Amino acid sequence: MIALQITNIKDFMSKLLLSPTFDHFLLQEATIVNGASYVIDGHFNKKLYNSEEAESFDIGDLDFFPYEKLRGNCLQLVKGKHTPGYFKFVFLLSPQNLENTLKALQSSYSTSDISGMFLNIKFQEGSLIITTGISYTSFNLDKTLDHKWDRLTKVFLTKNSIEFEEI
Repeated sequence: MIALQITNIKDFMSKLLLSPTFDHFLLQEATIVNGASYVIDGHFNKKLYNSEEAESFDIGDLDFFPYEKLRGNCLQLVKGKHTPGYFKFVFLLSPQNLENTLKALQSSYSTSDISGMFLNIKFQEGSLIITTGISYTSFNLDKTLDHKWDRLTKVFLTKNSIEFEEI
């Protein structure tokens, strides 16, 4: 796990809320405090929809909505005259992106070994911090994959011209 401080918050917010930069992640949850507190649970509630309606969401058998499907809702909650006092977004890789990432990293782990690879984005007291994390299905002392995920996160941010400092 690493913690990265975003140094250009305005540019980051534009990429988070107005561009597809983070759209390939799934949104596990979002908390936004702006006047009132809002919590978005990213779980796709399949019981609410018949199969035809569920297919119209184009998310297959995912348990969470892709961020692109909820980004507009998040934008509406954040925008306004005042900067939010606090927000937190918890992103995770989709099962397909998890599988692709494990292959690209030449990891000995399989998707059944990993519950999730996460990016946690938190804005509080004027500071925006991204932390990384991996949830394993069983106890693990080997941190090789964690270090590779940390490095890959920094590559992702750099590739998307997101300025950060490791803290």
